[in-house]
Amino acid sequence: MAEHTLAGPAYAEHAEHHSAGFSGGPRLLADIGATHARFTLETAPGNFSAVRVLKCDDYTGIVPLIRAYLHDHQGSRIQHAAFAIANPIDGDDVRMTNRDWAFSIEAVRREFGLYTLLIVNDFTALAMSLPGLQASDVMQIGGGTAVAKSVIGVLGPGTGLGVSGLIPTSDGFVTLGSEGGHVNFAPCDEREYAILQFAWKEWPHVSTERLISGPGLELIYRALAARHQQQVRALSAQEIMHAALHEAEPLSLETLECFCAMLGSFAANLAVTLGAFGGIYIGGGIVPLMGEKFAASLFRSRFEAKGRFSSYLAQIPTYVITTPNPAFYGVSAILSEHLRGRSGDSSLLDRIQQIQLELSPAERRVAALILENPRTVLNEAIAEISRLADVSQPTVIRFCRSLGFTGLADFKLKFASSLTGTIPVRHSQVRRNDSTHDLSAKVIDNTVSAILNFRDQLEVHAIDQAIALLRKANKVEFYAMGNSRAVALDGQHKFFRFRIPTANYGDAHLFTMAAELLNPGDVVIVVSNSGKLPELLNAVDVALNAGADVIAIAPHQSPLAKKASVCLAVNHTEDNATFLSMISRILQLLLIDILAVGLSVDAPHSADSREKEATRLSHLLISHLDS
Repeated sequence: MAEHTLAGPAYAEHAEHHSAGFSGGPRLLADIGATHARFTLETAPGNFSAVRVLKCDDYTGIVPLIRAYLHDHQGSRIQHAAFAIANPIDGDDVRMTNRDWAFSIEAVRREFGLYTLLIVNDFTALAMSLPGLQASDVMQIGGGTAVAKSVIGVLGPGTGLGVSGLIPTSDGFVTLGSEGGHVNFAPCDEREYAILQFAWKEWPHVSTERLISGPGLELIYRALAARHQQQVRALSAQEIMHAALHEAEPLSLETLECFCAMLGSFAANLAVTLGAFGGIYIGGGIVPLMGEKFAASLFRSRFEAKGRFSSYLAQIPTYVITTPNPAFYGVSAILSEHLRGRSGDSSLLDRIQQIQLELSPAERRVAALILENPRTVLNEAIAEISRLADVSQPTVIRFCRSLGFTGLADFKLKFASSLTGTIPVRHSQVRRNDSTHDLSAKVIDNTVSAILNFRDQLEVHAIDQAIALLRKANKVEFYAMGNSRAVALDGQHKFFRFRIPTANYGDAHLFTMAAELLNPGDVVIVVSNSGKLPELLNAVDVALNAGADVIAIAPHQSPLAKKASVCLAVNHTEDNATFLSMISRILQLLLIDILAVGLSVDAPHSADSREKEATRLSHLLISHLDS
């Protein structure tokens, strides 16, 4: 699970830091649990409007849930969103633990046309909210004083039991990604051991979450009734809470008493594990509802009942978070830090921003160009920079010296190191007077930019169709001419290793003859930069008439794409009169790799060679995308 950092000890500082860059319309924030989902629009740092709580049971998945909230805000242009979800987050595919929901983060982002969608664990978000909480946002339980810049623990029973922590760093905190609620439950007295024995009748493994949670309240209630040999109606957690807090019903009161004692022991274990002298904070949907009843419970006495470590725990304060929707502050902070990092906010850009008023009007134009187009300035020669900024070349040099650099080369060197990994790559025109360094950077940047655009426009449904055809193929043939023959040859080599009969034809006469010999169940993969070559189109007609399927790797609206059974579109345009199609070829190779990896995922694992090939292809695709 990813770690998240929040620089700065309080929201006042955090809000001041990023308020100037709060753009792109309101930000959509959400705290999605197993029972309820809370949404808001953040219109300014810490300003949450249109807060709405939806019941998850009313929706079949996360997309209908989000659509229901956004229905009332159709006029708002939302570009960035961040959701806290009661679930471990590891990669793009999310399968919720306490709900039958599964989704792709990238698919949801595209569905709603978002530039940014972050999904984080709900207790990671809650942990990120802690540094900004004020005294009025919490209720302290028991003694102890928080030690500044110390580890903080956070837990909270709700539908499940969330656990996290904050580790201090030199400039803020780092959150712990934890599923600590799933550790084994440890009883501390005879009554709790009887409850554990009762739980063992239902589950061979009883985690702490099974008992210290909403469903756990219900389990404790049933276990205590069995222990007292009482015949009772099974109650929901809400009914148990109401009966204990408002009716003083004895069995419900004992259930709450036992629940609070268990929570005290678990919180103490977390405190000694983390060394949490910054305090233990309790959130979730249960404890804050108890109010003073929790303060008077066995929680704190059980928290300090640690034998030789009782005095150690007596120093650690414990708090109940009482402010509503604290996770909003956490996901807001995580989203803001993400956007600030992506925008290339660095110390050097900060310096340029700060000294603008001290510069001459001409030098300010250079500063504005750098702030708006940092990668362009990094890649361009001084003549182009001066032209874009509408200043003389000596003015560019004077600007660099105003920042303390000896000249443009020195400035670029420091500027490049400060921007590493933070500026989105973009297409830059290669010019005849470019240095080797500049043209090398531009070629790489142009390729990476094309790959990123290709990824965002990828038609996953078409890839699924292509993989389904290949999975059933009796044989696969590749047809290509000219520069595309290298791609077809690569595909032949990869697919043959799956023990699929494979052939590759690059001569118009030969692939037309080969097409006449095809049968239903055969697949032809045709690779073409233009999708217009008559020889290929004729061969495709012959293949289709023979009953074979055709997968085209070609431009989307080309004649070849319209004839094919499936089109995997490569729409990148290059000047073929001057250069061979370099970037298009790389995108075509990527599609071949995607198809190969897609086949390897479902390939039988009985053959050792197939396992090795699947692993190799997966690494190959990852290396392509990472580059």
